[in-house]
Amino acid sequence: MAPRSFWKGYLRLSLVTCRVAMTPATSTRGKVRFHTINRATGNRVESRYVDEATGKPVREQDQRKGYAIAEDRLIVLEDEELEAVALESTRTMDIDMFVPRDGIAWIWLDKAHYLTPDDKIAEEAFSVIRDAMAATKTVGIARLVLYRRERAVMLEPRGKGIVVWTLRYGDEVREAEDYFADIDPAKPDSKALRLVGKLIDERTSAWTPSMVKDPVQKRLKAIIAAKKRKQKPTASRIRRGQEPRDTPDNVVSIMDALRKSVEAEKKGGKGR
Repeated sequence: MAPRSFWKGYLRLSLVTCRVAMTPATSTRGKVRFHTINRATGNRVESRYVDEATGKPVREQDQRKGYAIAEDRLIVLEDEELEAVALESTRTMDIDMFVPRDGIAWIWLDKAHYLTPDDKIAEEAFSVIRDAMAATKTVGIARLVLYRRERAVMLEPRGKGIVVWTLRYGDEVREAEDYFADIDPAKPDSKALRLVGKLIDERTSAWTPSMVKDPVQKRLKAIIAAKKRKQKPTASRIRRGQEPRDTPDNVVSIMDALRKSVEAEKKGGKGR
């Protein structure tokens, strides 16, 4: 059964409007989550905002947002002032423009959400917008309030539905060239490239979600289950042979290392 939607509203393109529902495409529900407790009493520890000078708790109604303009000076913004700059509607996804899909690089994409029509009447308008974007290889750009922030979003047709990506803002993305500029542009040795190509071939297999399982979560759950049974858990360590190995003394060059790696892969076979 599909999870319940966490946002419902309207998708609008000019005069075409339809009811839609949106659900995050990913979930962290299966992750182990902890509470901070007082070891002496076993009670949970409560987080509070306190005045940095007096140390006294500050009531929620007395809390305001402050913007630092100097080390010891803040400009205070009232709730009404913050609300005034927010979108007029938090329940309408109004498509402002369309851009070619290949014009938006991967680094701008943040969180993915599934968008679906919210009732049968909405399906026709939803399908028209979806299929028109697919036919023109474009994506829609809109703005929406999500996770308590106004965000730019990208609407991408995907099968029978639409994937809504929240987009990073311009000041959040760093230019790759600032970090890659000092890397030597010279091409690697052609023999080394062929050897690495063989390693890639030996290790290539079809993608499955099991490739990105979290072993730490598995071990944490085992420890928690053991504590439930009031048993002392055995420490789960990395299996012998999987520890990072130092470079052997007899490997004196990258070519030697690659040749030995290729030979090891052939002996071990594919599907590691």
